Amino acid sequence: MWEEQLDALDLKGDERVLDLGCGRGAVLTAAARRVPKGRVTGVDIWRSVDQSGNNERSAVANAERERVEDRIDLVTADMRQLPLGDGLFDLVLSSMAIHNITSARGREEAVREAYRVLRPGGRLLIADIFHARRYLRILRAAGAVATTCTDAGPRMWWSGPWVPTLLVSAEKPAAGPGDDDRDGTEQS
Repeated sequence: MWEEQLDALDLKGDERVLDLGCGRGAVLTAAARRVPKGRVTGVDIWRSVDQSGNNERSAVANAERERVEDRIDLVTADMRQLPLGDGLFDLVLSSMAIHNITSARGREEAVREAYRVLRPGGRLLIADIFHARRYLRILRAAGAVATTCTDAGPRMWWSGPWVPTLLVSAEKPAAGPGDDDRDGTEQS
């Protein structure tokens, strides 16, 4: 599913991408293969209770196997409080991670943080179960446009159609004259 989603974005290859809850790096490395002149940052708190074998060493090893280790950065951080500047990323991804946050408020904080670090004109894709429609409402309230929530299909079911994975897609409106530029500094 992620291969198809990333291919559909028609990336130029120089994008800055963020993968929230990157785990062992499946989506991280798939994105890195598509941005040979870009950078992909993976954020995780590396809890094995969320995913078996979830540790930074596994993510690095998988990036090395895919030969993309030269274009990834890993950050140990909670996605509810990202130590990253505003508007840094052209694309923000998250696959099956935000639902691991137990409180509704915490999930909302994570979605708001994902939107905060997205540059104007950037795209956000979240694949998740249970709360995806709420993520869509949070993004719309934050000002996101081109928002959709679609079923990822049978390949992403968890035990059957009663637990589907939904894909939330949104864009941050493009910056106008005088708005902040992509690195978060004001233009003069």
